[in-house]
Amino acid sequence: MCPSSLRLGIDLGGTKTEILALAPGGEERWRKRVATARDYDGTIRTLTELVREAEAQCGGTGNLGIAIPGCETPQGVIKNANSTWLNGKPFHHDLETSLGRAVRLANDANCFALSESRDGAAAGASVVFGVIAGTGVGGGVVVNGKVLEGAHGVGGEWGHIPLPSPSAEEVSHAPDCYCGKRGCMESWCSGPALVAEFKRATGRSITAQDIAAANGAEERAAMDRLVDRLARGLATVVNILDPEVIVLGGGLSNVARLYDDLPPRVEKYAFTLGAPPNIVKNMHGDSSGIRGAAWLWPE
Repeated sequence: MCPSSLRLGIDLGGTKTEILALAPGGEERWRKRVATARDYDGTIRTLTELVREAEAQCGGTGNLGIAIPGCETPQGVIKNANSTWLNGKPFHHDLETSLGRAVRLANDANCFALSESRDGAAAGASVVFGVIAGTGVGGGVVVNGKVLEGAHGVGGEWGHIPLPSPSAEEVSHAPDCYCGKRGCMESWCSGPALVAEFKRATGRSITAQDIAAANGAEERAAMDRLVDRLARGLATVVNILDPEVIVLGGGLSNVARLYDDLPPRVEKYAFTLGAPPNIVKNMHGDSSGIRGAAWLWPE
């Protein structure tokens, strides 16, 4: 059984939806994962049922936070969600109505950053930048334990800044991004972007994991290009935020060389740091998003 005072977090993903119940001190008490409903009404119904089940299992009620794809506009509707059935809908309002209680929402990258700043790899740091680099490239900012969402809900979205200081070749080959622009960080530095750029350069099709793990000249060159592009993007972030800790998440966070190669390269491109930035691997892995959702409510 769980304690009567709970923190409930939900990670609303594109293919799976997961709920986690935490005790007040952060200990995990109960967890369940189900397939994500592929329509709006089904999503509201699934989330409501999961919360009811969690509280029945735990014998108490809890504060609820949800990590969502995309973000909520000031007008109260969802935008930029790859779960497209959420876009343009008053998801926050409708879920609160269904549950009969207040709910807090945040972008999944923001929840990742909050989790790692709360009791993860950046615990105790006052300014944290959380990076998710995998299928896409996203980010979240936490200042003094609070998510910095910004006036329009897009705080930390460094994946959609243009690649800084592009070479002539990068300008001519800038990939299209799903957001409608060309040459975004995500279109250069995500896992799929690494695969596509490697194929363009070599004519070979292999996975991002294989590129990172291989020791061939072409694979090393591809990873060198990736590191340099990541460093240029992160240097722009560092110039604005100067975070105490940058935490890497997503599939690319498993590439060991990033933790040796990125800090000096970021320092090189940033403005007179005087020392390499502190870039670390996440502590909670795939659970960071859902844990961060549970921490959206203060103590």
